[in-house]
Amino acid sequence: MKIALYIILGMASALLIFNLTKIDYSAPFEGNSMVGVISVIACLCAILLVVILMISRKIAVKNKELKKRSKNQ
Repeated sequence: MKIALYIILGMASALLIFNLTKIDYSAPFEGNSMVGVISVIACLCAILLVVILMISRKIAVKNKELKKRSKNQ
């Protein structure tokens, strides 16, 4: 699962960079630039969700370790 999260994170980052090149910054909300803007927002959401998932998994592991320590004492 850990490798899959890093693969998803890498793919979302690559798509973010690609879509940033497709935006016409003089008129970002017209024509094909709008698709680029929407895609950038979607990539940022995907990256944020994966990072939140990674942090929550780390917290769960630490929580399990603390419970094991408290039972042993």
